[in-house]
Amino acid sequence: MWGKVLRRIGLCSLLAVGCSESTGPLAPCTAGAPLVNLTAGEYRSADPRPRGDFVLRTVRGPGCVAFAANQSGSGIEYLLVPQAATGTPGGKSSFLLRGATLAASSAPAPAPIAPSVRLAPAARFHQFLRESEQQLYLSNPPTIHPFTAPRVAPAPPAVGDVGTFSVCSNVNCTSKTTATATAREVGMHIAIFVDDNAPPGGLSAADLTSLRYKFDTLLYVRDTLAFGRESDIDGNGVVIVLMTNAVNQLVSPSECSTTGFVAGYFYGADLIFGQGNNGEIFYSIVADPFGTLSCAHQASEVNSLVPVTFIHEFQHMISFGQHYLRRASAPEVLWLNEGLSHYAEEMGGRAYLLVPDTATFCDYVGGDLHDAGQYFSAPQDHFLLATEGIGTLAERGAMWLFVRYLVDQTAASTSLADADAVTRQLDQTTFTGAANVEHVTGRPFTETVTHWALANYVSDLPGFTAPPELLYKVWRFRTAFPTLSARCPPGNKVPSSFALVPPVGPGSVVNISDTLRAGSGLYFRAQQSAGVTGFTLLFSDGRGFALPDALAPRLNVIRIK
Repeated sequence: MWGKVLRRIGLCSLLAVGCSESTGPLAPCTAGAPLVNLTAGEYRSADPRPRGDFVLRTVRGPGCVAFAANQSGSGIEYLLVPQAATGTPGGKSSFLLRGATLAASSAPAPAPIAPSVRLAPAARFHQFLRESEQQLYLSNPPTIHPFTAPRVAPAPPAVGDVGTFSVCSNVNCTSKTTATATAREVGMHIAIFVDDNAPPGGLSAADLTSLRYKFDTLLYVRDTLAFGRESDIDGNGVVIVLMTNAVNQLVSPSECSTTGFVAGYFYGADLIFGQGNNGEIFYSIVADPFGTLSCAHQASEVNSLVPVTFIHEFQHMISFGQHYLRRASAPEVLWLNEGLSHYAEEMGGRAYLLVPDTATFCDYVGGDLHDAGQYFSAPQDHFLLATEGIGTLAERGAMWLFVRYLVDQTAASTSLADADAVTRQLDQTTFTGAANVEHVTGRPFTETVTHWALANYVSDLPGFTAPPELLYKVWRFRTAFPTLSARCPPGNKVPSSFALVPPVGPGSVVNISDTLRAGSGLYFRAQQSAGVTGFTLLFSDGRGFALPDALAPRLNVIRIK
């Protein structure tokens, strides 16, 4: 019997299947090979890439997986997840997964790889911010910032102080405008400045006091416990929340109404002297009930949306400071940085469950659940490790799901304190991306990401007991989606059902053609009736050749019945 998890093993050598010395596609698996013979709940994460033998043959054909005959009196069902388990963002390849007994002519044509999605202006802006920070790191070599108290005591602004700020005026920040704003609320950690030219009918004094309270006593505290302290390069002891017309004007009224808008942002250039405003600033929209700047934003919308945006963007601020300033290292990569910020949103929402306040909880987690639902509906169409398109909702959903699973599996318990210990490790480090995940878990990234792929389906599968390493410990998504969709206020984005519903068919006639994208995979339920002979599957690129090594292709198999 094989070990619990098979990893980094070439199936041609392990299974003694038909490996050719040629560079062309291989014939079906040879008879008599050792077979996959799992009991319910057992799984394998198999590397299908053929290997050279001890005389260093070069083998470039497809991989082969053989399944034992079903000699029981009942049907068997396997979940198959062909996956690109690479830790390198952006990789993709066409692939075929087909029964090895199928004639070559019956293999489906390789699925065309879809072109990159054209991002909406707001999504392009957020992608620009994170990519620009990587370029700023390269062009402005950092020196270690001590994060210690300055020799002169910090001087926070006072209510009524007026400041001038340079703010991006387009989504590529190729031009800037000057905003003059007045401090309207100042707390222990937060100072709220409002644009002096904000439209009439905006936030009331009570609204601003409420926002300051949320930022100061809840969201700031939650993020700093989870990720660590922000820098304080301007020595004023506070994070400035700048509510300015310029953020509304980043998108046109038509773009705002059709493709969305920028609710708020953080830009790492502000933490590099001479590149921005030389201080810790979160930029946000202003209330604009009559749509004088772009599309209309009522005060109630700003009051509910901006706090969620703040806790998301504040993680980016903390992460940039911890990586770039405190450790003089590269900023976190796009996909993990976004995953951590979406996780921050969830943590902000969970603070309201203690009240309990389900409506506010929904404000914070509704977007994450919506995005996760988008990913679950077609995971093979989206990256986990994206290099572009981080504004696509499904990929943001994948990133949140991965961080949620990572925390669940790595924390000593499900307590908030133990979860915070994990996320602080992820932010307070010189490691980034897959290497950061490996550093925190102590396991190969390939192992973690293949376990995550299986957990997405089997974690709360009815009638099935998933191995503990394949569990989300905080969420049960099959019940959470319908429950929260019904409980959240009308108009919420939470899907009404769990969207990961793989197609099903006999294992012997599997014939799938699609695309593998970094971190993601396709799901299929392969059935084997009682008394049916064994079957074999060939796993290759779209032409029938070996999948690229750089993708770290894996065929994940778990017996679910």
